[in-house]
Amino acid sequence: MAKPEKPGATAAKPAAAGKGGGVPARGKGGAAPKGQQPKPEAPETRARSIGAIPPRLRERFRATVVPALMQERGYGNPHEVPRLEKIVINMGLGEAKDNVKVLDHASADLQVISGQKAVVTKAKKSIANFKLRAGMPIGVKVTLRGARMYEFLDRLVNVGLPRVRDFKGVSPKSFDGRGNYALGLREQVIFPEIVYDKIDKLRGMDVIICTTARTDGDAKALLTHLGLPFRE
Repeated sequence: MAKPEKPGATAAKPAAAGKGGGVPARGKGGAAPKGQQPKPEAPETRARSIGAIPPRLRERFRATVVPALMQERGYGNPHEVPRLEKIVINMGLGEAKDNVKVLDHASADLQVISGQKAVVTKAKKSIANFKLRAGMPIGVKVTLRGARMYEFLDRLVNVGLPRVRDFKGVSPKSFDGRGNYALGLREQVIFPEIVYDKIDKLRGMDVIICTTARTDGDAKALLTHLGLPFRE
């Protein structure tokens, strides 16, 4: 006579860890076993440089300038309207070949004005009359795009240029024939970010505004609507 089976003897045994269809075993410290790589973590989102509030000049361009230029210049499509591409701020420092510390002061001023770290420009060729050799540092520059570009132009038009002594407007003859405009400033103290007591010397700078316009007329119309005061 067969012996009765013990209760629970017929129950299926749990699958061994890591074998068959069971849950894979984990190594020491909860690490995944060999041959199985853990899922990569999601990359952290990069903070935007514009902050929570978008540049007001860019919002004005989209809401007001584009429709006005389409009606004034006869553009059939909003994408035909010229736009700002970049703004380059350059400081020429001829005295840097004799005193390298000048680069530090100029870079600090340019960084405060633009909100972006400046890069050092170097001579491309040697000129014996100026005692200049190729590769010597002769200036600093900053290239602004996106939100910082609109913020700088907004401060230049509404704060910087009105503080220029005997200002009567910018010259309408400084276009290069391909829609780009160059503006020269004699002093960096026209920007309120610069503290007069902390600078070592008054320095000028060149501001080059690059646009997507094909002609100087289109570029001038764009900059006029953005607030740049041209001299009559």
